[in-house]
Amino acid sequence: MMRVWLTGANGQIGRLTALALHGRAALTATARRDTDIRDRAAVLRTAAAVRPHVIINTAAHTDVDAAERRPAAAFAVNAHGAAHLAEAAHAVGATLLHLSTDYVFDGQKNAPYREDDPPNPVNHYGASKLAGEQHIIRHCPRHLILRTAWVFGGHTRHFVRTILDKARTHGGADIVADRFGAPTFADDLAAVLADLAQRAAANPDTLPYGTYHYCGAPHTHWHDFARHACRHALRHGLLSKPPELRPVRAADYPTPAPRPPHSRLDCGKITRTFGIAPSDWQNALARLPDWISRT
Repeated sequence: MMRVWLTGANGQIGRLTALALHGRAALTATARRDTDIRDRAAVLRTAAAVRPHVIINTAAHTDVDAAERRPAAAFAVNAHGAAHLAEAAHAVGATLLHLSTDYVFDGQKNAPYREDDPPNPVNHYGASKLAGEQHIIRHCPRHLILRTAWVFGGHTRHFVRTILDKARTHGGADIVADRFGAPTFADDLAAVLADLAQRAAANPDTLPYGTYHYCGAPHTHWHDFARHACRHALRHGLLSKPPELRPVRAADYPTPAPRPPHSRLDCGKITRTFGIAPSDWQNALARLPDWISRT
């Protein structure tokens, strides 16, 4: 059975990935209190003890606005932590499977971003994630970097849960309608991570390593996504009346960290290479009662 070391075990994707690996791997799942990936020596010790075939890194500093205020904290996890894991993976001959983000791009392209498009992050969060990618490429030839976007689901706060809460308590919300991308269902992302880990363990010498995009389809904007979520919530009785979802411009609601206006990802490469289709976020919303109340 393959040995997997999963970081970020208490996070949104970490918990779901652990479930997806149940019965498929000898799993060592660690949170910060177990092995802090900012600590190079601790990372090397854990890798040496576990001797994993695959390291899956779901640990990340994901608060975009907090990263803008305290970039060093974001870089410590997203860049230096990734570098430590890359070094450890290479030392024990493991594949490093790492989550990155659409925010490595500036959002100025008028078409979905491909893996070979030049990155140009517009905030410290994106810059820290890009630095992590670069460290991994430099230190660990056996790597799969998976860029994703707009993840919803899991047990933590996420966009759908926030919108439904605002619909219940305030009768609606202002939703940005001029930022475009694609929602990604957390369960689907976790399943892909587990699948890629199994492929890496089975075929470490022939796996087509590199950077891949994986997110949802079709592309949309935040207001349309909220509208779909509320429509399904009404159908399932999770809302008592239709909320007022007011479309607004991002420029009217400035945030500490700028966001890319167009962060659509082209997922053709992962489909051609591994046969992995994009996440079906509309289907996930149709099954809203199955997962919205998870804790």
